[in-house]
Amino acid sequence: MHYDIELNSAAHYPMKGIVDLSPAIEQAGFGAFWKGESNSTDPMVLLSAIAARTKTLKLGTAIYHIYGRSAVTLGIQSATLQDLSDGRLLLGLGVANKTIAAWHNGVFDRPLRRAREYIDIVKLTASGERVEYEGEVYNTGKRFQLSWKPAHPKFPIYLAGLGPQMTKLVGKISDGVFINMGTPATIKEIATRVREGAIEAGRDPNEIEIIAKVRVSLNPDRAMARSKLRQVLTFYNIADHYKDMLIASGFEPEVMRIQEAFKANGFKAAAQHMTDEYMDKLPVIPGTSIKEIKERLEPFREAGVTRLVVPFVPVSEPVIDDARRFVEAWGNS
Repeated sequence: MHYDIELNSAAHYPMKGIVDLSPAIEQAGFGAFWKGESNSTDPMVLLSAIAARTKTLKLGTAIYHIYGRSAVTLGIQSATLQDLSDGRLLLGLGVANKTIAAWHNGVFDRPLRRAREYIDIVKLTASGERVEYEGEVYNTGKRFQLSWKPAHPKFPIYLAGLGPQMTKLVGKISDGVFINMGTPATIKEIATRVREGAIEAGRDPNEIEIIAKVRVSLNPDRAMARSKLRQVLTFYNIADHYKDMLIASGFEPEVMRIQEAFKANGFKAAAQHMTDEYMDKLPVIPGTSIKEIKERLEPFREAGVTRLVVPFVPVSEPVIDDARRFVEAWGNS
């Protein structure tokens, strides 16, 4: 199993600070650096800067959503980063939701068909071949082709998935599933559906990667380590899709208490219902040592995870210094 890192959760990290930290991330033994989006800083821009400062660290998007740019544009960006990094891109994609689609003047509909067609166009564009795609959702017109021959035309594409239909599709068309906020039991269920999809498509299910996020914080004071994670978890308990996933995972009473408090009195009131007992059942680790964190990550490996992304949630300022301490501690463990 590969251990990867993300610096994106519950804080705005200064971009230059992350770039300066990237050689230490590579040296600490992390396999990849992942960067997500929504209304935060752009993944491809940051990953390009990290590519220039590192040699072997893989560079992942977790998750780029399909409404932020055309599939042709993302194909161009992917081919460019592949050349710049000597083939280190891990492209994670997601279909987003109604809110994010609206930000980009899009309509959230037909997510399965959109995902399939979007991935087809990205692959075709980044390969350097002629693109004249006519789908049910996307149409690229005529005579598009990159002006150069990409040095690394192939790269893995992962698809975020939660529900039964999307996770089945993942196994049919992508290189793996990206799971956020999944407990070990939920990860096992999703991995089973993904592999069923792969078998239905005539693919080897053992070649499909299972990638999951487990957020961690590190502080000698357990209460401090919990503090920011509490905010992150409160957000997910009121967010579309994720609240449904948590309910399906067996946490309906806890989710409903947080939902009701949020509707009545806002976010701070909702966070008061994120108890330590509930937190300890979720895929987060408020650790007091790296040894403890790694031990508590073991159930996720046993659930079948092949790449484990560890988004670090800082609890002290400056946040980049907190992240550096975590990276250095990880490398020395």
